[in-house]
Amino acid sequence: MAFAVYILASQRNGTLYIGHTDDLATRMGQHKDGVFEGFTAKYDVKTLVWYEYFDSREEAFQRERRMKKWNRAWKIELIERFNPGWRDRTGEVV
Repeated sequence: MAFAVYILASQRNGTLYIGHTDDLATRMGQHKDGVFEGFTAKYDVKTLVWYEYFDSREEAFQRERRMKKWNRAWKIELIERFNPGWRDRTGEVV
């Protein structure tokens, strides 16, 4: 089983959300369908702009926690190295 850390964006250089999951395809469906009330629904954060897989839940959890402490510029730099056009990458994981 693979565990993913992911970044969602509301738009290019918009609001960002970082999360982790053991099923990225299902989680993206939940975000896009507005299943979660809270931050992602409130700020319409639905575009998958970055993700990374890990072998263990603990590795993914630690990566998520570290990234949440990063400053915004580091997060944007990571996204732009992986996805310079800020395209929705959901189709890659479904």
